[in-house]
Amino acid sequence: MSHKLCSLRLISLSLILCSLSFNEAQAASPYDNPDTIVVARDGTGQFRNIDDAIEVCRAFMEYHKVIYVKKGVYKEKLVIPQWLTNIEICGEDRDHTIITWDDHANINKMGTFRTYTLKICGSRITLKNITVENNAARLGQAVALHTEGDRLMFVNCRFLGNQDTIYTGNAGTRLLFRQCYIEGTTDFIFGPSTAWFDDCDIYCKINSYITAASTPRDVAFGYVFNRCRITTAAEATKVYLGRPWRDYGYTLFMNCTLPASIRSEGWHHWQKEREQTARYMEYNNNGEGASTKQRVAWSRQLTEKEAKAITMERVFTINDIWQPE
Repeated sequence: MSHKLCSLRLISLSLILCSLSFNEAQAASPYDNPDTIVVARDGTGQFRNIDDAIEVCRAFMEYHKVIYVKKGVYKEKLVIPQWLTNIEICGEDRDHTIITWDDHANINKMGTFRTYTLKICGSRITLKNITVENNAARLGQAVALHTEGDRLMFVNCRFLGNQDTIYTGNAGTRLLFRQCYIEGTTDFIFGPSTAWFDDCDIYCKINSYITAASTPRDVAFGYVFNRCRITTAAEATKVYLGRPWRDYGYTLFMNCTLPASIRSEGWHHWQKEREQTARYMEYNNNGEGASTKQRVAWSRQLTEKEAKAITMERVFTINDIWQPE
């Protein structure tokens, strides 16, 4: 056999092997596309666990990927890592599609920030029609949702817990909660992020504090509650709107319904010196708890002109402009 013929055969064999390797690589990534992934506990989807569906998503996707989760209880402690973007986790039914876990801060001294049920480190992530729950006993802080990523949206979701239900954990990140239900006991919405709560229901289970913002001094906006409804359990008769976890905590309630169980002073300073720096405001609220006559002197009532200037576009302009759909 001539050297030329041997060389041709070797080249042909190499091409075949390359083709096989390429096909195998493609077959190894069947989910690298914008198609919807279905998760179902009863085995009728592609996966039985949400974590397995998250694992097959490609890093830094430029297309929109939906993980559709059928009704069921998913006992999972989930992390959406920093390298995942453009993912939407959509439940079949908000009240019957439940992600749940039960860690609290005093289990093996884990502390607050490891107790999450769902931790979102990636950006441009959306949750819709789903419940995230930390159902730990009231034995310490127990986070249901822990966020680190930017441009996160939560639409028609429920967040259930007791102390520290939602931790918005990264300064300069932007979160939108729209038509969500959030419940808890103490400081159950807390952290340094910029978050807009639109048309949400906030349920207080005991006499305590709804918010504990830790907005940095150089960030213009922290928590904005717009058109929200605050309700309380029967035993909750003296509830504070918030207290500043750090010196420059920012919280605004505007166009909200406040029940009689909101304390007449409205806010607590946490530490006396924070009365000089905390940014706590209200505008055009209604309900029995909306009277501002006895509010603490260091909180503010916005003027109509000031309130009109606080738009979602302005609040979400941090380094760049984000206008959520």
